[in-house]
Amino acid sequence: MELRRERPVGKADHMPESEQPERIKLAEEELAIAKREVERGRVVVRTPVEERDELAEIALRREDVTVERVPVGLPVDVAPAVREEDGVLIVPILEEQLVIETRLVLKEEIRITRKSRTELVREPVRLRSQRAEVVRLEGRDPDIPNPKERGTYR
Repeated sequence: MELRRERPVGKADHMPESEQPERIKLAEEELAIAKREVERGRVVVRTPVEERDELAEIALRREDVTVERVPVGLPVDVAPAVREEDGVLIVPILEEQLVIETRLVLKEEIRITRKSRTELVREPVRLRSQRAEVVRLEGRDPDIPNPKERGTYR
């Protein structure tokens, strides 16, 4: 507690001393507030890894091809281009044959057919996740009670 100032009571400040009434001095208190840090406790956080098995599922597209050799045996002047007819890729195979002159003969064609299908694939996978474990430790100030607390957070 601190006495800050005195205040006189009465109106007779300019009167002679014999005529002045008796004075009572009053005191007033002022409050000063401060704060300080106090360690109430500590916590320890651990992050262990947990594993769990789950079934992963996805639709995969697969293409199968069939290769068919078709003999042709036609003489040609120019090599035919690779072409596609009704979803079938046709690749011409050429050879030179010796006749009195050399000529280009379409010996065979390779026909490649694509078939697309979708199948459901199930594959077991291992997934991992972490969880936080919090352990509260006692503080350093013995005057302030602090119960131990423990919690787990995800």
